[in-house]
Parts: sequence; structure tokens; C-alpha cells
Amino acid sequence: MNNVAGISRRNLFKAAGVTAIAAAAAGTLTGCGKGYVNDAEDKNLTTQAPVGPSWLGSAPEIAESDITETIDTEVVVVGCRTGGLPAVISAAENGAKVLGIEQMSAIATPREDLGAINSRYQLAAFEEFPQFEIDKMEAMEDIVRYANGFVNYDLIKLWADESGAMIDWIADIVERNGEFKMWFEGSIGTENTGARDKAWATGHSPEKLTDDEAVTFGTCLRDYAIELGAEFRYDTMLVKCEQNSDGRVTGVICQDGNDLHYIRVNASKGVILATGGYVSNTEMVEARQAWNNRLKINVPVGGSCTGDGIKAAMWCGASIDPLGCAVTFNRACCKPDEVAGSDLKGKWFWFGEQPFLKVNLNGKRFCNESGPYDYMLHSAYMQPYHTYVDIWDSDYVEQVKQLNEVGCCRLYPFDNGAPSNMPVSLMGKKFEELEEAGYIQKADTMEELAEKLNLPVEATVETWNRYNMFAEQGKDEDYNKEPYRLISLTHPPYYGVRTGSWFLATIDGISINTDMHAVDEAGKQIEGLFMVGNDSGGFFSVSYPNLMTGLAAGRTMTFGRRAGMLAAQGK
Repeated sequence: MNNVAGISRRNLFKAAGVTAIAAAAAGTLTGCGKGYVNDAEDKNLTTQAPVGPSWLGSAPEIAESDITETIDTEVVVVGCRTGGLPAVISAAENGAKVLGIEQMSAIATPREDLGAINSRYQLAAFEEFPQFEIDKMEAMEDIVRYANGFVNYDLIKLWADESGAMIDWIADIVERNGEFKMWFEGSIGTENTGARDKAWATGHSPEKLTDDEAVTFGTCLRDYAIELGAEFRYDTMLVKCEQNSDGRVTGVICQDGNDLHYIRVNASKGVILATGGYVSNTEMVEARQAWNNRLKINVPVGGSCTGDGIKAAMWCGASIDPLGCAVTFNRACCKPDEVAGSDLKGKWFWFGEQPFLKVNLNGKRFCNESGPYDYMLHSAYMQPYHTYVDIWDSDYVEQVKQLNEVGCCRLYPFDNGAPSNMPVSLMGKKFEELEEAGYIQKADTMEELAEKLNLPVEATVETWNRYNMFAEQGKDEDYNKEPYRLISLTHPPYYGVRTGSWFLATIDGISINTDMHAVDEAGKQIEGLFMVGNDSGGFFSVSYPNLMTGLAAGRTMTFGRRAGMLAAQGK
């Protein structure tokens, strides 16, 4: 538990980080007076390889005598979820003998919000909803702008050109036996309201039509892959890749999760790594994007992605993105005596992205709550203890409809009838569960709510009154929130909860080219090694464009399909 008034282990750690930054800055300022000096040149060290990051380490040495099983295949795909399953299917469709390696005991469900441009579902909607049409070049520029240019433009163009066909391909697979229907999530929010940020109608999600609990999006894709002749091996972990004398990646060494014996998988046509990034590797996150460790609240959902694929590729000579990046949602909460941080366990709070009143731990409003999810969290990073409080009232059911959110946080059907990921009717039950567990607080007055949340009562009430005044006058004089989203909170009981980040996935990774090959610092591709999904980089930087629904998962499936095809063809 974290005590706001005290000094926790995390606060000490943060203090150490500040000291390190200050020391680095002092060194830089000292150098300014005498001009820049390249110490490596002075010492004739320019030919020495740079020292790798501490989290990377060295590739493990496995004795030949310890490798007690050998498998020969043409294409091996390590990690069989959002990127790996399409890669397995595509490789099999293109005639390759394929083995999928998965560390879990069964196939997990892939991400179900898939971003794309010009699928058949979108094209069919344009006549009735012309506002959904997307200019591909404008969308590409928005992605580049969001990343401050730290991207490979050709990869973004590749997604824009091929993602629509990927959706049609996946839809044909999941709709083939009537178990699923693919929906285009048609909405761009409330138009012509002076919104600061543009939303894009890119999302697609499969809706399950059967009551069979054994059927999932993942099992549907897995079964189709097996129909094509692909094989899967579960409870198996990646150890490292293997290379020949020319540097070509020829296969992988894995370890059985049951009896821990080592397995050599020879892949004559290619190795595809799709292990899912490094969201569960706290040390790696600290090194590459420490701010997200401060905002994070651990919730009982997510994966066990620890950077294995990224490290394996770097041991083969691959380069990595210059900056860390993640998909973060303000859907996690903590108790009134806790604050966010990577060592804190909390609860999932789906409602958190609804743009109601949000205040810092001093009871002060601090930003336009209507911004993208990541903007909200980054603004919270600048506040005390990187934690804030959501406040709403008992009239939320109708208010949510007026707020008209888009994407995966939407609580009402989309404009074209597509179902939302979660209906507003479930919120009441979820509020009760979180209240019983000590997270959400409820009160008949704002004074009482502030006390329950450990907020300064006078400041919180003053903020609430000022917010309601803005709502009545239809103008936010502090942060310019859209008038239609300025809703008075005057219907008790009132609700509040401390909020932080649901850290869904890291989305920076190994540099790749448009053939999905990992590349080194010189841009030379590493033959035989393909990177997919959150193991790959070049597409995002610093943060995730939340208003382009499903972009990360859509990129992952599009590139997974392409990697499987190219690997099967030996390219």
C-alpha cells in the first residue's frame, strides 16, 4: 500500500532517478563551456560495439547435450495470438509447413478491435454514412504527427494499403461456419461541435453468435489453421534464435514448460517472432518508458509478455526503436489511501474513459477531460503522485449517451448499429462490486464524497461548483472542454474513485522493413527473421493514437498476414 503522506519505496526510487538526471545534466552543462568532445574518438574506440542495455543481457548458452528434441519445419511462428495466428494461417495458405509455438497452455483470444481502412464493411457504409470515409493520406499524416515523426513512414503506408484486405480475409475465416459476424464500428463522435481532436472510424470487431463457451475468436482462427495443416505446440517458451555462419536465422531454441527440456526447431524458410512486447517486464519498461511505470495500476487482466522476442532479435544483431511506447487506458483504479505505481495492485475500471469531472489529489481540475485517453494520463503524470479522481453522478446513463465516446470505451451501440464492447447496462453492477471492494466511493453530498476519497473538502467542492457553473453557461473558461460534454453534476448520490493507467501493451520494438524482416543499425535485413506485432517497431512512438480505433491490433494482424506469406515464399 502506498501512503501519500509518507515516502514509499517507489518515491525513493523516483528520487534516485531525479538525482541521476541532474548528474547527467550537470555533465552536459560542463561540456558546453569547452565545446563538444567525442571521448571515443580521443581514445580511438570508435570500432568498439556499444554496450547493450542492462535488461538485454547475453544470449544464453545451451549445451548440445541439453537439447533433447529436434523439430524440422519450414516456418516457425513464436507467439500465437493477435499477430501470430494470422502469420500461421497465411504461411499455411501459401503452402508452407508451419509450427506455432505458444507459451500458454491454450490459444488466447486475439485483440478484437481491429483498425483498418477500406474494408468491404466500411465501403458498404459510406453511402449511408459518408462521414466515415477516410482519406488515407490524411490518416497516415495523423499517425506520423502523433509519433512526432519517430516512425517508418513506409510501414504506415503499408498498413493503410493492406489493412482493409486483411479485415475481409479475417472476416471470411471467422464467418465461414456461422459462429461469428464481423462488424464495422461506425462512429466518429458528435460532429460539428468544435472538438479539439478528430476521431476515425477504423474499428472492426467480431461478434460471437454461438452460445458454445468453448468457441472464441482465437479457437476459430486456430481451427482454421489446423484445417490447413498447421501444427501448434503449447507450454513452450522461446529461449533464443539460432543463426548460421552467414548470419541467417535458421530456427529457434525453446524450452518445454512442463519438464523443462530444450527443443531445437529448425525452420528452413523463416522464423516469425510475435511474442507480444514487454509489458510485464518492469525493468525493461523502467528503462524505456519509465513514466508508464509511475502511472500504472496492475489489474487482473493482460498477458505475460516479457520482451523475449525483442531480446532474441537483438542478440541476432537487430536494432530497436529509439523511444518506448505503450497502449495505456485510464481504466484502472485504486483505493482512497493508495496512489498509482508499478508495484500497486488495483481493479479494472472500464468507465474511467468517460469524460466526466476529473480532479487531482488536491481537489483541483487540471485538464480538458475530453482529450484522448493517453492525453488524460500524461496530464495526470504531471499531478501529485501521478493519480487523479473521477467524479460523476447518478444520472450517468443518459449523460454517457450525450458524451458519445467512440472506440472500445463506447457504452452504447455505434451509429451504424454495431454493438459496443460493453453496454452501459453493466455499469451499475460493476460500480456496486467496486464499491463493496473499497474502491468506488458514494455519497449524497460532495463534501462527504471528498472526505471518503481523502481529498481536501473545500478545494474539491469549489472545483465542483466551478465546473457546474461552466456547464450552465456552456463555456469552459479553464480548459476549453466542448460545450456538449460540459454536463452539470447535480444528481446525488455522487460517485468517485482514484484512477490510474491500465497498461495494456508495449508497442515499440525491433526495427523492420516492409518485408517484415528485422534490420540492423545499418538498415540491413537479418535473413530468415521476421518480426510481428508488439515485437516490431517503426509504427508508434511515445504514445498510442487512441482516436484511431484498433490501430495497434489492426497493424499487428495486417503485418502478421504479410509475414506469413513472405516467409512461406522464402523471401
